[in-house]
Amino acid sequence: MKVMKFGGTSVGSADRIKDVAGLITGRGQNIVVLSAMSGTTNTLVEIAGYLYHHNVNGAKEIINSLEKKYMRTIALLFTGVDYRMEADEEIRGIFSHLRSLCRDGFGEEDEKEILAQGEMMSTTLMYLYLQQQGVNAGFLPALDFMRTNEDCEADSEYIRDRLEELLAENPGADLYITQGYICRNHEGKVDNLQRGGSDLTASLIGAAVDASEIEIWTDI
Repeated sequence: MKVMKFGGTSVGSADRIKDVAGLITGRGQNIVVLSAMSGTTNTLVEIAGYLYHHNVNGAKEIINSLEKKYMRTIALLFTGVDYRMEADEEIRGIFSHLRSLCRDGFGEEDEKEILAQGEMMSTTLMYLYLQQQGVNAGFLPALDFMRTNEDCEADSEYIRDRLEELLAENPGADLYITQGYICRNHEGKVDNLQRGGSDLTASLIGAAVDASEIEIWTDI
């Protein structure tokens, strides 16, 4: 089993997502780690900045603009009505969640929740696109296995044990999709591995599953 990590530029458009899907299909039962689509994390940081400065309307305007970008991507990715509707519903749900965080008392926990949504969206789109193409992809939610301890370091034993359990639940998948960057802390709250953390995610997964190789794709 290999771990293949693709950065934001590699999944930065509908065409790039299609290209990555072609690269990862038929190469074995590997785990594919995805960053957020290029530009998304910066936009989410900008949204959080507006909310720290109590500019809810400004934050919502940016959210609306970002949502339109994702709706365009969905229109280009999905030819089948069922998959397009499912992608639309999933992504709109994430944007509804972002809007729910536009409130008074915005704090660090809210910011980390916002920053996690980029990877949630990129992996959702890739997973559904693979399904549309007839690929039996498995989904490994990073928030279900990636965790840091009280010292803010990777909880390697927990990661290994949880990944083993999750992989055993879907042993027949052609490949597995998961998120880079995001995790939970020792209290179970949404956190992240800092900017560039997707590479660390790939390394931690590689160690946990005794991967034969870890491939870091910065562009395609």
